[in-house]
Amino acid sequence: MATTSRLRVATAGVALGVAALSVGLSAPAVQAQPLPPVDVQLLDITDFHGYITPQNDASNGTVPLPDGSSLVVGGAPYLATHLKQLAAGHRNSILFSTGDAFSGWPTEVAYHADEPTVEFFNQIGVEFSAIGNHELDISPSFVKDHMAKGKCFGEVDLDSCFTDSTGKRFHGSDFTYTSANITEKGSRTPIFEPYVIKRVSDGRGGSIPVGFISLTTETTVAGSTSYQPDLDNRPLVETANRYAAELKRRGVRAIVANVHEGGSAGGQFNGCSNPTGPVVDFARQATPDIDVIITGHWHALFNCTIDDPAGNPRPVVEAGFHGKLISETNLRLDRRTRDVIRDDTRSVVHPVTRDVPPDPDAAALVDYWQRRGGETAARPVAEITGDLTRVADPTGQSTLGNAIADATYEDSQRTNAGADQADLALVVTKPHSGSNSLRGDLPYAPGANPADAPGRVLFGEAWAAYGYANPVLTVSVTGAQIHQALEDQWRTQADGSVRFAPFGVSQNVHYSYDASRPVGDRVDPADVLIDGQPLDPTRTYRLAALAYTLIAGDGTTAFAGFTDAVRGTRDYEAFRGYLTRHSPLAPPALDRVVATG
Repeated sequence: MATTSRLRVATAGVALGVAALSVGLSAPAVQAQPLPPVDVQLLDITDFHGYITPQNDASNGTVPLPDGSSLVVGGAPYLATHLKQLAAGHRNSILFSTGDAFSGWPTEVAYHADEPTVEFFNQIGVEFSAIGNHELDISPSFVKDHMAKGKCFGEVDLDSCFTDSTGKRFHGSDFTYTSANITEKGSRTPIFEPYVIKRVSDGRGGSIPVGFISLTTETTVAGSTSYQPDLDNRPLVETANRYAAELKRRGVRAIVANVHEGGSAGGQFNGCSNPTGPVVDFARQATPDIDVIITGHWHALFNCTIDDPAGNPRPVVEAGFHGKLISETNLRLDRRTRDVIRDDTRSVVHPVTRDVPPDPDAAALVDYWQRRGGETAARPVAEITGDLTRVADPTGQSTLGNAIADATYEDSQRTNAGADQADLALVVTKPHSGSNSLRGDLPYAPGANPADAPGRVLFGEAWAAYGYANPVLTVSVTGAQIHQALEDQWRTQADGSVRFAPFGVSQNVHYSYDASRPVGDRVDPADVLIDGQPLDPTRTYRLAALAYTLIAGDGTTAFAGFTDAVRGTRDYEAFRGYLTRHSPLAPPALDRVVATG
């Protein structure tokens, strides 16, 4: 019947038109009503780093306000609630991450192979995540096989594939990891998917595609924790333009760049003052086909609009770190062109305040992993027969420093073969600058944990004593560079005093120095013995050290230009494994360095 009624109306309309013409009147033109645009909401979090637990310190638990005060923010239970509230009422809402989702410092997450972060991201419905530099702190296969697919390593529920807060075994990510510019060495083909295409409902039974190109900071491959000598970083702008063109060929007109590279713009989460930095340069150079740029990496707070190369404004937004902020970008898509109506694009950054009800599922997740973290921290991993401490003798040696140097050397022997194995290992025990990897002592006496006992080393104690997720690298350097590094332990300061920043050396190294001689001339290469042989300045040696040291993170510049890097184990695992294999471990003798003069 509805069809008949419509037919009658149409027929009447035709008759009316004929009648009008018969009396010489012109019929009004029938104009098609423009179809309303399609609304799309983008929700993004960046640099979460596993911060599921609400933090109470100023750095990790607050954001600044324009009046100079601060707002208490963050925590997975509140983040989950805010995300649900923001998405409510939106037909098309897409939640994603701009990288560095995991590989952070909260022990309840880091102890458990970063699996709690993935559980939380699955819980809140993250759809895809850019690869940040920290996603590669272990290896590409760790992301592809373990984090994405749930492949186990080591012992289940002890080393990986932990039972999660719902009682199920870790199964991997329900979302996709993407990066367009991380490739194998010498290749242009990305090792992850370069982009994702999401189809949003047009409300009339059809859909419109939206493309998201993910990009990773060009500092990743040679970064301190993510050092990956078998990978390449392709240039950001070149890569973005390449895949924007590919998306256009596939019929995608609405394009978002999800860029794990940052900048700074005044430090207010909805402000933009004097924007500078790599992502700002990217925004000014990347193809105008990209409509929105969401960023991360610098842990910065800003909400900018920056003109593209054609002079058209587009949002460039970075929403802080550790789950303190959420960026919301609302797009309107033209149904006919399927492109973004730039003038109607709106971005706002929301603080994750704690004045909302905590999400019960996320709260249960946090409670579970905190409890599990305490259990893991209390697990015995080794025995020692005496104190391993940072207390240095006059030559700069300490029992902890020597033990860690031995652990570094052994890691190279275990992870490499033949000519790739280290000839020696060095560990900075007191840096000229930057962070000290030696962070705590391992006393023989028991600590406050009820699980502790005399000589017992607990998992949490070993973790806290050494490391910051930095890999051991074995590299080729000259004997002259090793000599230079030993001389550089002493530096004359502006006030004329001499600062001593000693190395710990592996047990197959012995040397003497003359403190009465001028700075820069205190170590004779002939007095440096490696496996009993004098240091040869003209020879190439294989050196094991942390990536942070080799790339001058702690102020040591002697190793610039090292070659043939081979990545070993992260500092945490290298040291803990060494303790376990040599348990009970006696504190090493302080006999590797002798001061003369």
